[in-house]
Amino acid sequence: MSLSPERPEPIWLTIFRLLRWDKPEGRLILMLPALWAIVLATRGLPPLRLVGVIVLGTLATSAAGCVVNDLWDRDIDPKVQRTRNRPLAARSLSVKVGLVVALIAFGCAWGLSLYLNPLTFWLCVAAVPIIVVYPLAKRIFPVPQLVLALAWGFAVLISWSAVSCNATAAPTPCLGVATWLLWGATVLWTLGFDIVYAMSDRDDDRRIGIQSGALFFGAYVSHAVGIFYAGTVLCLMQLGIVMSLGLAFWFALAIAALLWAWQYYRLCQKTIPHRTYAQLFRQNVAIGFVLLVGMLLGTRG
Repeated sequence: MSLSPERPEPIWLTIFRLLRWDKPEGRLILMLPALWAIVLATRGLPPLRLVGVIVLGTLATSAAGCVVNDLWDRDIDPKVQRTRNRPLAARSLSVKVGLVVALIAFGCAWGLSLYLNPLTFWLCVAAVPIIVVYPLAKRIFPVPQLVLALAWGFAVLISWSAVSCNATAAPTPCLGVATWLLWGATVLWTLGFDIVYAMSDRDDDRRIGIQSGALFFGAYVSHAVGIFYAGTVLCLMQLGIVMSLGLAFWFALAIAALLWAWQYYRLCQKTIPHRTYAQLFRQNVAIGFVLLVGMLLGTRG
């Protein structure tokens, strides 16, 4: 966003962009696995209060994660075409303001976590170090998208345990096979769509020496994404069998599988317009909602 010198951007709008609330796809795609989990764990009848806590918690957590990411990358982002206009990269906000905003976001997430049972609260706490160190992964780890995928997996564990685990429950009884199948599907799905997202930055990442799964898999990156999507489908199929989900779930899964197959086909083309990567990423948000509706209806039929 560029404004004339006579009309500088209001600071609230700059902070709004820092939190990425001008790009809702990234917030929704974290919220979806959390909603999947709460719908399945309650067999389609989630308490509205708990849904509200989970939704607000994912918004606060993803906002905090975005700010932490930009704080770590404030000297790298100006060198990348896609990120050079982020507020901290463009020096539209100071590091001090970024730290304050991050602390407020984490504080909001912490306050919401107090409504949850003890196990769920500690799962929330366990997710924080992964969120904080994720931006460093691209400096030392060849597939940093895996770290993000593990962070996304906590959304499943937190939401499911909020329903199924009471104060005295051990992790094994209240987080069963279905939970871990959904966790596996979420991790694999996140690996797939985040590598697709990273494919748009390959030239910049290679130039400045940033690690990325899009670079690590090289000429086979499209096949890697296809394998991750296929693994997601297999985990969700097994989940449907374990939970005896109804026809609506299988119909939604079939739509998702076809769309992921189409994405794989697009990624295998020799010439791919640069905008395609962002389009495919956004399509995954729609796929996630299709699956959510299928899970909601499939638990009742």
